[in-house]
Amino acid sequence: MSQPSTHAQRSDVFLLDTERTTWHDETLWFVRQKRDKAVYATPEFQELRQLASDIKDHTLSRLAEYLEQFEAAALANGVRVHWAADAAEHNAIVLDIIRQAGACLVVKSKSMLTEECHLNPHLLAHGVEVIDSDLGERIIQLRGEAPSHVVLPAIHLKKEDVGETFWQHLGTEKGLTDPQQLTEAARLHLREKFLAAEVAISGVNFAVAETGSVVVCTNEGNADLAIGLARVHIACMGMEKLLPRLSDMAVFTRLLTRSATGQPITTYTSHFTRPAPGKEMHVVIVDNGRSQQLGRPDFRASLKCIRCGACMNTCPVYRRSGGHSYDFTIPGPIGAILSPNIDMRQHASLPFASTLCGSCTDVCPVKIDIHTQLYKWRQVLGAEGMLPASKKYSMQLLSRVLARPGLFKLGGEIARLGLRFVPHALSHAPGYNPWAIARELPTPPPQSFRAWYAQQPDQA
Repeated sequence: MSQPSTHAQRSDVFLLDTERTTWHDETLWFVRQKRDKAVYATPEFQELRQLASDIKDHTLSRLAEYLEQFEAAALANGVRVHWAADAAEHNAIVLDIIRQAGACLVVKSKSMLTEECHLNPHLLAHGVEVIDSDLGERIIQLRGEAPSHVVLPAIHLKKEDVGETFWQHLGTEKGLTDPQQLTEAARLHLREKFLAAEVAISGVNFAVAETGSVVVCTNEGNADLAIGLARVHIACMGMEKLLPRLSDMAVFTRLLTRSATGQPITTYTSHFTRPAPGKEMHVVIVDNGRSQQLGRPDFRASLKCIRCGACMNTCPVYRRSGGHSYDFTIPGPIGAILSPNIDMRQHASLPFASTLCGSCTDVCPVKIDIHTQLYKWRQVLGAEGMLPASKKYSMQLLSRVLARPGLFKLGGEIARLGLRFVPHALSHAPGYNPWAIARELPTPPPQSFRAWYAQQPDQA
């Protein structure tokens, strides 16, 4: 059986373009700084984080009860509720609804769940044209790529890339790079799709058990336009999206966009409770491994995630390796703790794509202990025998050295001596020491810290 590629191997592709890597890093850090300014302007932000965390903890502890309450309320509102155990069942349900509607064109707003379930390829394979109406999602759809970020799906692309894509697929002027003109071209292209589609598919940012409503947050208004024009609305949601009460939304709407983009609130926050006269509304509730994650005490808190992307914007590994290096629908630190639950072998390298600096935990609006869960996944993977051979044997060697003080001392002396005399061309060779591309090795100290400390006057 061939071994799956690792995060490190995939990130090498992104790192080849040093210019792109640099501005990708800087752009995401700019978004992180916008988040910080929004937080500082909200004195009660930490209290909101704690309240949101408590609400999510409570909801997950009684999830079955709230799911039943949501279903009952939604059915009473005239909404048709469907349950899907996995991605395949979700896709089959959505396709069946579309076929019953007699539609062959679907307009879809942003939905990470449908990306997770690979809905678009499934519908295309069955003769249904799917148009992603979020601008970033449409750009990458035309390019045949997956999103590289949960909020900024095309963050890895330059305006020149977008101009080339629109020239190839939309017939815009070759070489056009003006963002406003490109946006106008996309608007004209999408408007005809909105008017022609019989079915609209949306994601769900939050669902309210008390009212049976689903809440969709966008900045472009594409979800509202699609749902308002289409005869059939299909809302696809992971079962963890529930909130108990409508009043809980006041907490989460204040956290979501401040954490995601530094905005005080999204441009559109729309509650869909019942179908309009003569129309249909369907909600597809999906498990797809969430029950299994819920049953893992060490990792249950990952289901609190509200998909704001703050952990990605702050993560030094994500910013320098790009979202596609994770090979999972949700990249970044949160994706690295969600993905092994779906396929442990396929995503075994992702919990190691982190410095464990804890910045992801610091910015998470629902206080998920992301870096702690990354460390715990490493322990699980080690126990399952899924560590890379190089990591496994190097750690075994290191443990033997650390268990023998004399050997540890000798190793330090050899290293200090070797670093002093090894030729610069060898110690800084890119293939041997990739860190040397942007860093200089420090001058080796003349002695170990232990030896230096022993020579100092009594510190007591």
